[in-house]
Amino acid sequence: MSGQLDRIGPAGLTGEVPRIEANGLFCIPDAHIAATPPGQRLEGYKDQVMDKIAACLAQAARTECVPVFLGDLFHWPRENPNDLLVALIELFSPVKPYVLVGNHDKYQARYTRDVSLAVLDAAGAVRVISEPGPVFHLLTPTGEALVGASPDASPLPRAFDKEDGVSVVWITHHGIGFPDFPDRQIRPREIQGVDWIINGHIHRPQPAVRAGSTTWANPGNITRLSFARRTLTRVPAASIWRPGSAELEMWPVPHLPFYSVFPDQEFPAESDSPEQESRFVKGLERLAWKRTREGQGLREFLAANLNPEHPETSLIWELYQEAANAKDDNRDG
Repeated sequence: MSGQLDRIGPAGLTGEVPRIEANGLFCIPDAHIAATPPGQRLEGYKDQVMDKIAACLAQAARTECVPVFLGDLFHWPRENPNDLLVALIELFSPVKPYVLVGNHDKYQARYTRDVSLAVLDAAGAVRVISEPGPVFHLLTPTGEALVGASPDASPLPRAFDKEDGVSVVWITHHGIGFPDFPDRQIRPREIQGVDWIINGHIHRPQPAVRAGSTTWANPGNITRLSFARRTLTRVPAASIWRPGSAELEMWPVPHLPFYSVFPDQEFPAESDSPEQESRFVKGLERLAWKRTREGQGLREFLAANLNPEHPETSLIWELYQEAANAKDDNRDG
């Protein structure tokens, strides 16, 4: 989203936050767990993703790091079968990992009590991050850090009044203008007082971008969803962040070969036109089912994909406002 939090301090928006002793953060991006295979994934998808999640939690325990899911734990926000929810509760309850709310975790762009992630939260199996702000203090052998977060469609801080000698890392689930996605709305910039942004949402791993004193990182995802040539050699990975790190430490997640999880057939033709334009058009075409099955509404779609510097952006937003107002008028009538 284009909105931002005002300058905030270590106590955050709601008071004191927990203090946790560990060696670092174990970041698990975009698991997209589902009982039925999405897209062109083959049968066996649920068990494969569950195995990856279990492997990540085991590695987090071995490295004595705090496991944090970077959004989109689920692929479908609701109507996941009970046996899947029970299996996740059993897997998560001993650990209680932090889970950032992603767009796929919400129904019609809202995080409500009737989504599957809320069930895990109510069961006490996870610690859901559904509001922006500081989350916990991390006490490690290499230094102290304040971990903050901005869930899907929530603002990033404008600045952060951090304490002396304390690193600040902020986890996000946003459309950010990394090198392969220059037209995304949020562009890497220096956020005074924030040392690291670690982002989920974008599945393609991106090189870290340093903007002033802020490093922006996008480790990718642990679950391959795109049947495309560029995915053929991609290695699903989680990552470790520690205070004082110059870069993320990538941890390849155990996974099956590409053609064990995707059909052995020709890849679809890739257009030579700019990717963002084709993505935008395709996204609009699929929006009707995306907003109900994947929880991404029109406003969030536009915010994530429109470049405010393009001349047509203001016109598109004006059309959106007209449509939204007309819808409200019809409701009132």
